[in-house]
Amino acid sequence: MKERLRQLFEKYQELSSQLHSPEIASDYQKAAEIHKELKKIEPYAEKYQLMDNLSNQAKELREIIRNEDDAELQEIARQELREIEERLKHLENEVKQMLLIGDEENNRDAILEIRAGTGGEEAALFAADLFRMYSRFAENKGLKVEILSHHESELGGFKEIICAIRGPGAYGLLRHESGVHRVQRIPVTESGGRIHTSTATVAVLPEAEEVEVKINPSDLKIETFRASGPGGQHVNVTDSAVRITHIPTGIVVTCQDERSQHKNRARAMSILRAKLLQMRKEEQKKKIDSLRRSQVGTGERSEKIRTYNFPQNRVTDHRVNLTLKQLDRVMDGELDTIIDALTLWEAEKASEEL
Repeated sequence: MKERLRQLFEKYQELSSQLHSPEIASDYQKAAEIHKELKKIEPYAEKYQLMDNLSNQAKELREIIRNEDDAELQEIARQELREIEERLKHLENEVKQMLLIGDEENNRDAILEIRAGTGGEEAALFAADLFRMYSRFAENKGLKVEILSHHESELGGFKEIICAIRGPGAYGLLRHESGVHRVQRIPVTESGGRIHTSTATVAVLPEAEEVEVKINPSDLKIETFRASGPGGQHVNVTDSAVRITHIPTGIVVTCQDERSQHKNRARAMSILRAKLLQMRKEEQKKKIDSLRRSQVGTGERSEKIRTYNFPQNRVTDHRVNLTLKQLDRVMDGELDTIIDALTLWEAEKASEEL
């Protein structure tokens, strides 16, 4: 992992150097390609630099612990070293996750959808608690939260809230949160003090990027023919009309409004690109809808991935059998321990499949 990260950092330095060279500066298309590549690997370069800086700090602290006679300074150095080693552990797990799921998808912004499941008003209040938890987690990671839509309940919860989490690695950090989340607590609506169980569903989706439609000329069948209809003698006696068939999809576009074959062809290609773009977006939507359904199931309690038990200040992730007695901290956005465990779990599963 460290070697792969070092290679990406060196590639980032090399591309940055190329970008400032006179040859590239005068080549707009090449500069745009390098900018795009730099954006993809920049998160890895930043992680490498941060890990390198922390490793150097850890090395200096170990020197102090070995050579310093002052016991108080030694203890301070030990405390700082423990904190740095913990940060390095989190960073390594984040990088493993980034490398595991791939550059492009990992670096996308995330669409976070939270919906109240079983439990009525209490489920809606729990959905609001989850939104606050993820918002604080995003803030701690330097990510931005943008609410796209929401539907409040009578007591201030959310029947549904959809937001975008924007920033490098947003989807990679949150992708394991999809599923049914179960809460056990005494609801504000319960006068008898009984513990109730409710659920909320979470779906985390990679935000779709603007789709570029690239058409292979070999996929086109282009025909010209004489236009019909009004337009005068010129329209009827020249092969100005154009019919373009996109062979892979079977889309056919015909244009004969212009007297110029060249203009008709340009218009037909413009219409074809628009049709292909719409088709691609519809395919993306179907895939995302399918992904959403597979992530959240029906919202039943039996499908839970995680349980939040408020009376016992306990949170349990059932996929990795991890239980933490610090629910208050988790609800305040401290999800690193859980996310790290899920990242390692996924890496182990991937290794077994190879």
